[in-house]
Amino acid sequence: MKKQTIGPTSTQEEKNLILKAIEAKKRAYAPYSNYSVGSALVDEKGRTYTGCNVENACYPAGLCAERTAIVKMVSEGGKKIKKIVVAASSEEPVFPCGMCLQVIQEFGSDCEVIAVNKTGKKIQKNLIRTLFPFAFDPEKLNG
Repeated sequence: MKKQTIGPTSTQEEKNLILKAIEAKKRAYAPYSNYSVGSALVDEKGRTYTGCNVENACYPAGLCAERTAIVKMVSEGGKKIKKIVVAASSEEPVFPCGMCLQVIQEFGSDCEVIAVNKTGKKIQKNLIRTLFPFAFDPEKLNG
């Protein structure tokens, strides 16, 4: 197996998350778009969860990689995302879609989102609040 090289990152934790997201991307079920995505996140207790996109012939029934990883985290007791990586199949990094940004906001209102390209060599980082500045959060339910 070819050794995967990773672009510049600030921590070993990020490098590990990127590798896990790229590995998760290989398990994607994307027969309609042929666009595989993998995600890996670390929660407040340091546990790692991965996910991949899962498409469906009924398009709205599909699930993005980020939400797959988040659902796994919550189903196993995690409540807060510390950092999340999205590994796309494109030459350029791609940040999460709007629906995923909303779900990331729910469980990681101060988390870092790292987008990497298909090889992991191009990396972009941003805080969720920068990517989604007008998120609908729980406080708006009481106002």
